[in-house]
Amino acid sequence: MESSAAGSELSRRTWAGAVMAVAAIVVTLQGGFLFALFWLAAGAVIFWEWRNLVASASDRTQWLAAGAVYALAAAACPILLRYDADYGLVAILFLFAVVWATDIAAYFSGRYFGGPKLWPAVSPKKTWSGAFGGLICAMVAAFIVASFAALSHGALIVLAAILSVASQAGDLFESHLKRRFGVKDASHIIPGHGGLMDRLDGFIFASTLAVLIALGRGQWSTPGRGLLEW
Repeated sequence: MESSAAGSELSRRTWAGAVMAVAAIVVTLQGGFLFALFWLAAGAVIFWEWRNLVASASDRTQWLAAGAVYALAAAACPILLRYDADYGLVAILFLFAVVWATDIAAYFSGRYFGGPKLWPAVSPKKTWSGAFGGLICAMVAAFIVASFAALSHGALIVLAAILSVASQAGDLFESHLKRRFGVKDASHIIPGHGGLMDRLDGFIFASTLAVLIALGRGQWSTPGRGLLEW
């Protein structure tokens, strides 16, 4: 019975993840208003989840302010990157590849290899083997994207490693947040995944860092170029 329940849970996660991935890719290819609307809606849902999550906090006002910043980053960073006419599409697809490769590989390599826990006080199920598996697969994904887009392999592989670590940090951050407020999931709107925050935590951290890297290189009007061209 236990293995059957685990298989059913994995099946729900897989189908829900596939639907969300297809939707994200479709709106990314479309770009423009539809892409902006998609991420603005995501930001609104994330803030709603955050608000419910911190409802019992004594210092709720401060938590809500932090949640507003978090939700704004979730919405604004993908829109800023996609806005780049020449590099925006590739920049978002690159981020998807890195974050998704990290998530999927960390999940399966952690389950297969097991071993020492990454941070048991925050997330008891995450392992170092999962973290390294996610990191390696993110670098492989970056190599593939660089090959198709004719970009610098070495630079994007290093960048992917950095963004993979950021993605995993985002996952740990939300695990800490949920443990702080005593909940398992941010909400229950996505079968097998919980809430939108549960699905996008790593992407929010990775995309925010990606934008900061691009802007730090002075590419204010072409952030996609600032992220990808080295």
